[in-house]
Amino acid sequence: MTTPDIAARRALVACAALVVGGLALTACGGNANANDDKGGADKPGNAAAKLVISAKDGSTGASINATGVKVTNGTLTSVKMTDAATGEAVAGATTADGRGWKPKEQLERGTKYRISATAKGTDGQTATANSIFTTVSSANSFIGTYTPDDGSTVGVGMPVSFTFDKAIGDKKAVQSHISVTSSDGQPVVGHWFGEQRLDFRPQEYWKAGSKVTMKIDLDGVEGANGVFGVQKKTVEFTIGRSQVSTVDTNTQTMTVVRDGKVVKSLPISAGSADNTTYNGQMVISEKFEQTRMDGSTVGFGGEYDIPDVPHAMRLTSSGTFLHGNYWYDKGNPPFGVKGTSHGCVGLADVRGAQGDTPAKWFYDSSIVGDVVIVKNSPDTTVAPDNGLNGWNMSWSEWQAGSAV
Repeated sequence: MTTPDIAARRALVACAALVVGGLALTACGGNANANDDKGGADKPGNAAAKLVISAKDGSTGASINATGVKVTNGTLTSVKMTDAATGEAVAGATTADGRGWKPKEQLERGTKYRISATAKGTDGQTATANSIFTTVSSANSFIGTYTPDDGSTVGVGMPVSFTFDKAIGDKKAVQSHISVTSSDGQPVVGHWFGEQRLDFRPQEYWKAGSKVTMKIDLDGVEGANGVFGVQKKTVEFTIGRSQVSTVDTNTQTMTVVRDGKVVKSLPISAGSADNTTYNGQMVISEKFEQTRMDGSTVGFGGEYDIPDVPHAMRLTSSGTFLHGNYWYDKGNPPFGVKGTSHGCVGLADVRGAQGDTPAKWFYDSSIVGDVVIVKNSPDTTVAPDNGLNGWNMSWSEWQAGSAV
């Protein structure tokens, strides 16, 4: 008859033997998988595919840029994305390694989409994943309209300017996700004008011929309470030759300096004594071969409405232009003698924007971003946010308006 102590010792030895055997079996199995090409269920790389759709099923507020599909331990065999309401297919592209998929175009805001994906794992089995989700709504997102455009060539005075469609409460968060750099190495600083406009510029005009890169990384950035950015892109533009033109209202002339050399002096007609022209550094923001100018849209009482003003270049958002003038009253002194305009700077021209005229020469010689300086006018200096005219602030004032 076995005593209780002896029985206990035998049971303990038996248990130990089982544990040791189990450990030995695990070790053997691991070594076999690591070194035996025939492999087993635990061999690394021989596993079920794991599919991940970045926009979770039932989610709202999904990114319009970053939504896509990824797979580990396998490759994608099929991805179908549609507008959940209309059934319209969304075109997409699979990465070269077969492990990722993204829509080819940016998704629409506030839209419900459906994704169905399948993948084949390294274990030879098929995995599936599905998601129905809604992208961030217009009400809960913000977007910035910016200038200049990608691939453009602009003048040395052209700032980078964002206008956001909603008030930005967290200016630091937004500004810190936009970078502007110059190939010439000029430091670039942002400045906020109110809650919806953010401009960037260097201390001095851009260096001619330099390349400027703007990186926008606002997707998912909370710019205000519950309001998120949706933009993610890189924009590059080139600074052209340097052209800075100076209008002197005392002499009623404009001197055009290109790359440091005077190329032409033109007679002009600036604002009259009753309707003076702003002083200061102004940047050409738009060009129109012909455009309508109606005085009632800028605070005048119907004094003029000209449907075909030739060679017009905008200097302020409030309505100051440098433009051709074919209707100049022959009873007035000629161009270069007296200012007679309603605040714009006029150059001699002909109707139809044709012919060899001073206005056509200057229009053809100018690009958006060129600088026009007005001096000696009895008017005030143009406000820095009236157009793209932040150059009228000192560098210290400009820096003080940065949120980072």
